[in-house]
Amino acid sequence: MEAEKRLLICGAGTLGGNLAENLARMGIKRFTVLDRDRVEERNLANQPYSTADVGQPKAKALAFFLSRACRAEVTSLNKDLVEGNSDHLLKDCGLVIDAFDNSMARGIVKDTAARLSIPCVHAGISNDGYGEVIWNERYRVPEGGGEDPCERPLSRNLSLLVVSVATEVILAYLEEGTMRNYTVTLKDLAITEYC
Repeated sequence: MEAEKRLLICGAGTLGGNLAENLARMGIKRFTVLDRDRVEERNLANQPYSTADVGQPKAKALAFFLSRACRAEVTSLNKDLVEGNSDHLLKDCGLVIDAFDNSMARGIVKDTAARLSIPCVHAGISNDGYGEVIWNERYRVPEGGGEDPCERPLSRNLSLLVVSVATEVILAYLEEGTMRNYTVTLKDLAITEYC
């Protein structure tokens, strides 16, 4: 990835927050995290926050945590990604990682990355008990509405499996330029690459 291009993680919740921690601990020390939300008590079961972070913007709390934990230089953007600012927020990125928890934001990321020709990988889990790590060209935005499956305390194992697979996919892209797509199911503990 070109030196002036940045890595952007969209979402600092269960998937994005844990993914940011994985990447920072594996040597990716400079990146940006974008999230509009604040840490809530209910987030503590699955997200890398403590009770002291409740009420703080997620992106800011995550940047502070990763700076202390492993000297990562994380830029935090406490913003809402919308059609009107998506080009500006994504334009200088060398890689976008979509870990948002809502379909509208996921659709904006997908469309903006495609329009700006920015590599983009999406990580998500469904209410059906499976997860996926899919590059933009093959990604389909899920239908909106309903409960965020990452908020369930019992979703932690599946979430962390998806985070681990996403970490490997991102590292393979950064090191080799490869773009692999995976589905993950917890019920049968299957991680499947598909072409």
